[in-house]
Amino acid sequence: MSALLRLAWASLANRRFSALVTVATIALSVLLLLGVERLRNEARNSFLRTVAGTDLIVGARAHPVQLLLYSVFHLGDATNNVSWASYREIAEREDVAWTVPISLGDSHKGYRVVGTTAGFFEHVRTGGNRALRFEQGQAFDGLFEAVLGAEVAERLGYTLGDSIVLAHGTGALNPNQHDDRPFSVIGVLARTGTPIDHSVHVSLEAIEAIHINWRAGTRIGRAPDDIPPERLQPRSITAFFVGLESRMATFAVQRAVNEFRAEPLTAVLPGVALQQLWGMLGVVEKALMLTAACVVAAGLLGMLAALLGTLSERRREMAILRALGAGPGTVSALLLLEALLLTAVGLALGLALLHGGLALMAPTIERASGIAIALGWPSLAELKLLGLVLGAGVAVGLIPAFLAYRRSLADGMMVRQ
Repeated sequence: MSALLRLAWASLANRRFSALVTVATIALSVLLLLGVERLRNEARNSFLRTVAGTDLIVGARAHPVQLLLYSVFHLGDATNNVSWASYREIAEREDVAWTVPISLGDSHKGYRVVGTTAGFFEHVRTGGNRALRFEQGQAFDGLFEAVLGAEVAERLGYTLGDSIVLAHGTGALNPNQHDDRPFSVIGVLARTGTPIDHSVHVSLEAIEAIHINWRAGTRIGRAPDDIPPERLQPRSITAFFVGLESRMATFAVQRAVNEFRAEPLTAVLPGVALQQLWGMLGVVEKALMLTAACVVAAGLLGMLAALLGTLSERRREMAILRALGAGPGTVSALLLLEALLLTAVGLALGLALLHGGLALMAPTIERASGIAIALGWPSLAELKLLGLVLGAGVAVGLIPAFLAYRRSLADGMMVRQ
């Protein structure tokens, strides 16, 4: 076997240019396949960890995915609001440890404004149960103070102390500006890779204050300079996050909210709703994997073309091997071993390129998207993919090996005119 391996290696070295091209093609296809698989898994994990440490999300009666979309991802609008009285009744339950209300509906240059409380920065967590961290400044304390997500601050070039104006509504180009009530940037959050990066956070009282002189989306008169505290009490909110004293109470509280008599509400488990939402995105996931698989197939077909292309040129070589005592099985095993070597070297090179590329690009990818890509050993799923590619390479090598097996000594020695 060792002699046959040395012979196969020497044969490939003799055709080094075509062999290198074949190996490079397989390596690049493997790089794409494993890269898509690694990115798909890390993106899925990051997606499922968009919100952590929250037991329930409560909003007006709606489909769980719709509630998740507007409360966590700030996509779309709520079917209705939750009254402040209902929020307070649920928040004061003995089995509820904390709540974080949010109020949506305004924006700043296309970025959503989230009205909330200072508890948002204390209780809301992201992937790996990581607490929110301030890159600059601190949480809002005054009425017209704003905390920016990392993406908002970076894209718009804001720093602490800058003045910003919110807009009524969520359109990117919105003429309905709350320019009589500018906000001061008091803090900038560290990047999380979640919709928090794309949000502007202000207090619930500030949301009430900027809408005092607005009716039906239109400003009426000038806002008063002195606003009584009772006017800043929210009348309704969009949704709220709930943390429980015990996870054992999750389903009991969820049932109580879903059967709430004062108004129709929906309570969802974030993890379950995220799984449902990711399932809806499965078509994109499958399309990426199919594309990568097609590239691998193209690489293996390139190897097949290279082996078949040289088969006719090696007829005399095969005949000499037969004349020296090599049987048809040995000749076919030689070609099969060459295909195995080309595929194995391509796999090793592709894996090395993947890890080298990730080592260089992982920090940039995490800063840009918040997706932290692991640099460890291949996962079980990746090893299975490598095994499939290696098996496919061997299967492709069976074709030229079978053709070589059928060649006879007389055919190999015959000189064609």
